[in-house]
Amino acid sequence: MKKTPLLNIALSRLIASLGHGDMVVIGDAGLPVPPGVELIDLALTQGIPDFVSTLHVVLSEMQVENHVLAEEILLKQPLALRAIDELTANAALGQRRLLSHDEFKLLSRQARAIVRTGECQPYCNIVLVAGVTF
Repeated sequence: MKKTPLLNIALSRLIASLGHGDMVVIGDAGLPVPPGVELIDLALTQGIPDFVSTLHVVLSEMQVENHVLAEEILLKQPLALRAIDELTANAALGQRRLLSHDEFKLLSRQARAIVRTGECQPYCNIVLVAGVTF
């Protein structure tokens, strides 16, 4: 049995397979998934699981070099932004890059996978770019 918090088989497999620079998107319930990009759908109902809990569990196993947010998250100020800011300040997310929401959706086409949460706050989406541990 695994000792880390991440129990989801598909998500654990994805993180174990990442190489430097690979991208993983954690998205809210409404983020579109481009054709050809793997979907790991964790959503059960509105708010379950939430974005922040999912992000914390992913970070328990994934080394992140930098992250990308849609500029609109700064305008809407969802509760998740506080957690993202704290993780950024603690160097868990590396440098931040901002794109328009449309550019964010275009970038998500290059992701190895999109992890859909039950989050229903607007713009609670993040691209995590894999780093290395050495």
